[in-house]
Amino acid sequence: MHQYADDIQIYTYTTTDDAAVAVDCFAACLTDVEAWLRANRLRLNPTKTQVMWLGSSQQLAKLDITHVRVLSSCVAVQDTARDLGVVIDSQLSLSAHVTAVCRSGYYQLRQLRQAVRSLSEDASKTLVQAFVSCGLDYTATSCSSASRKD
Repeated sequence: MHQYADDIQIYTYTTTDDAAVAVDCFAACLTDVEAWLRANRLRLNPTKTQVMWLGSSQQLAKLDITHVRVLSSCVAVQDTARDLGVVIDSQLSLSAHVTAVCRSGYYQLRQLRQAVRSLSEDASKTLVQAFVSCGLDYTATSCSSASRKD
């Protein structure tokens, strides 16, 4: 388990054969975490809880558990989750993160089009280069900070 200011992450390892047992252990752990939070006047929000299986495509194909009971609600197993700005997919391929970064970058570049029209060519080049460098630097920083969490 990892705890941050407003974020708790619980990880467990299991084989595909013991996935149901792992889900039961996970539910028991969440009950204990929720009791501790309640004792400290805090609250676990099941609507913001995400569950994701990690593994190879062959391992994930063997799993038939698509929903996990989290306290009084049922949470669907996700294929992706955002963690410290990095989109993690169930196979840890980073393809979902690359797609999200490219989508955001293209959107921001289209927004710069209006500003570029009123700038000189050199100023426009500097603005676009600064934007791209900043985006790449942020992506590299968020990816490395996510890997440092482990």
